[in-house]
Amino acid sequence: MIIYPAMDLMGGSVVRLKQGSFADQTYYSAKPGDALSSFAEAGAQWAHIVDLDGARAKQPVQHNLIARLARETSLNLQVGGGFRTREQVATMLDAGAARVVIGSLAVTQPELVAQWIDDFGPERITLSLDVRLSNGEPIVALSGWTEASGTTLWDIAALHPRAQHLLLTDIGRDGMLSGPNFDLLDEAVDRLPGLRIQASGGVSSIEDLNRLRTDGAIIGKAMWEGLMKLPEALSVARA
Repeated sequence: MIIYPAMDLMGGSVVRLKQGSFADQTYYSAKPGDALSSFAEAGAQWAHIVDLDGARAKQPVQHNLIARLARETSLNLQVGGGFRTREQVATMLDAGAARVVIGSLAVTQPELVAQWIDDFGPERITLSLDVRLSNGEPIVALSGWTEASGTTLWDIAALHPRAQHLLLTDIGRDGMLSGPNFDLLDEAVDRLPGLRIQASGGVSSIEDLNRLRTDGAIIGKAMWEGLMKLPEALSVARA
């Protein structure tokens, strides 16, 4: 399993949101570059960075900062937030990011995203699908979780047969430190064998990591709040 320590940025500062709400923010004192250095020192090989300002504005806001971080760090960076054009994706990859994360566009413009997967290679694009359960079905949310697409996770995944990476978030678990939605994640692993799934939302303990069957796990609030030590998480993942 790959552990992705996560860093969300607003105005150049490290923050975490609760269930994606911009009205419920927690700021952390670490500078982004220093945080990445600490991840590397702990033994991480990857980090997950999100431009929250860009995600809200639906256009790049902090991409210059993140591109600089990508050039300066030894880590493989997976970067999300605000990507809307091929040029934006290419610029971030050229700056040194290992992967770019595409969310709502994978739902609203699947042909465009499929073309990007062809152009840049499936290893360079991570689909990010955020879901809310409705009558037991995982319905994909859009626009920073403010809109429901009316379409299931399974239907959207079927639109991207060449994709290799999927970041899957149960919105109800995000930032809650309540543990992942194991039922959803297990079903996704079984139903989507062609995708390397990253568990996101609620991962808060070593026990959670031991229980996951996914290829990766995003560690955010639990790490920033000191509930889970990154070196220990990395050791468990390598075991």
